[in-house]
Amino acid sequence: MVIYVKNMVCNRCKMVVKSELEKLGFHPLAVELGEVELKETPAEEDLEKIAKRFAEIGFELIDDKRSRLIERVKTLIVELVHHSDETIQVNISDYLVQHIPMEYKYLSTLFSEIEGTTIEKFYISQRIERVKELLVYDEWSLSQIADQMGYSSVAYLSTQFKKVTGLTPSHFKSIKESKRKPLDQL
Repeated sequence: MVIYVKNMVCNRCKMVVKSELEKLGFHPLAVELGEVELKETPAEEDLEKIAKRFAEIGFELIDDKRSRLIERVKTLIVELVHHSDETIQVNISDYLVQHIPMEYKYLSTLFSEIEGTTIEKFYISQRIERVKELLVYDEWSLSQIADQMGYSSVAYLSTQFKKVTGLTPSHFKSIKESKRKPLDQL
C-alpha cells in the first residue's frame, strides 16, 4: 500500500519517516519524497496512529487526490531546485507537464486554489532559498550561483533576490544563517 506524506523535503525526512514507521511496527518497502510504500495495508486505527506521530514531527498524511497532486508538484520543484547537481535550465511549466501528464493550466489553477500562491511564486521562493544556501556556503561567486540556478544574469538574480528577501545578496551574505528558512516552511 502507498501512503502519501506532506512536508517531506529532503533525504533526512525520508530517514525520519522510515524510522518512525518502523518504530510503529510497519515495514516500508520504499520511501520517496512525499510517498511511502508499505509492505502491509494498515488498518484505520493504524493510519490514525501514523497520522498522529507524523503530526508530532511536522509531517502530515495526505488522503485526497487533489492534495496528493499538489504535493507531487511541490516535490518535483524541490527535487529540481535543491537535489539536482545539474544547472537549472528548464521552463517550470514544461518540466511539470513532462513529469505529471496533465495540462499545466489545471495544475496551476489547482495549486493556487489549494496553496494560496502560484506555482511560479513557489518555484521562485525555492530558487531564492537555494541561492541563500549557496551564499552561506561561500564556495561559489554570485556569477557561478546565477549560472547554476538558471538565471540569465547576476543582475536578474540580484533583482529577484532583493524583491523576495528585501536584501541584496551581498548584504544577506554578511548576515548569513539568521535569514534562512526550513524548506517545509516556504
